Amino acid sequence: MKDIIVFDMDGVLVEVGESYRETICQTVAHFTGKSITRELVQEYKNAGGWNNDWALSQKIARDLGTEVEFDTVREYFDGIFFGTVTDGIPDGLMSREKWIAQPGMLEKLNERFQFSIFTGRLQAEAQMTLRRFARHLHFHPFIGADDVTQGKPHPEGLQKIVAAAPEAEYWYIGDTVDDARASRAAGVPFIGIAAAGVPQRDKLVELLEAENAMVILNDINELPGFLNV
Repeated sequence: MKDIIVFDMDGVLVEVGESYRETICQTVAHFTGKSITRELVQEYKNAGGWNNDWALSQKIARDLGTEVEFDTVREYFDGIFFGTVTDGIPDGLMSREKWIAQPGMLEKLNERFQFSIFTGRLQAEAQMTLRRFARHLHFHPFIGADDVTQGKPHPEGLQKIVAAAPEAEYWYIGDTVDDARASRAAGVPFIGIAAAGVPQRDKLVELLEAENAMVILNDINELPGFLNV
């Protein structure tokens, strides 16, 4: 059996500054009338416990003095994130996402390692992105937010993946403190991602190191060098 690399999606496989992070900013501005920066969003992410971007948008709005029902936040958030979806292709902010891996890198890595995903995205949403960028790659097991009863930083998703093949060796690759904490709680070695341009990168690196990350990379294109592939 191949050893298994488990990927988070946002900030690891997909660059989401212009999609998820921008959607949070626009959602908060819509309900509060106040502009926020992506630096502020990163502060909340670094604090941990805010893997769900709907809940985070609601929390920031509350902290700015505006209480909004969760379902109302979710409806507006999804409206600008997805926009109109035609034949599985969205025209909202989701369409701004970019695939991070350089051509051929993951394909070469896949020759040696099995791929899996544990993401805070819902299954259907995550599959929409993979069909757009990597329909030729196979990720199994694939655990999304609707496959667990408790989201990150709880380790449930990773525990499900490991239970499917307990004899394999695993690595989990993520870009938030919640990813790192889930990995540590599941007993899976963690590889951190701290992109060169991410807000408050030094703080993020410090947090990931405190959670015993094996290494912290700028992006997954550095992964083959670390794994000697």
